[in-house]
Amino acid sequence: MKFLGIDYGTKRVGIAISDLNGRLAFPGETLKNNGELFRKLIEIVQKEKVAEIVVGESLDFFGLPNLLQKEIDFFIDKLKKKFAMPVHKEKEFLTSVEARRYSDHNEVDASAAALILQRYLEKKNKYSNIL
Repeated sequence: MKFLGIDYGTKRVGIAISDLNGRLAFPGETLKNNGELFRKLIEIVQKEKVAEIVVGESLDFFGLPNLLQKEIDFFIDKLKKKFAMPVHKEKEFLTSVEARRYSDHNEVDASAAALILQRYLEKKNKYSNIL
């Protein structure tokens, strides 16, 4: 089963896709956050046969939701209405900073999405290995 990772931003939305086994995350593309966003997300979900979505949760240094998180929560609500699949949150703390160290400027958002998705997958797989 594949997962879709999303790093939501007001101007750009980074996309990542997992491998078929849900173990590794790979940067995908960066989409403009405009009227075409959901159409493009539908195309990606269908093409990649995505089963679950993971969205970065934006918190401040105290672990509290920041101003962007309200928009992210609204975005997550729209995702849940558009797609009949689970939508999860994963902390995105400093993922863009980390992505800048390893990525080209144009790939930062997709790389940040891959970091968010990889963190989620590692937690999920660690927990499933315990059971």
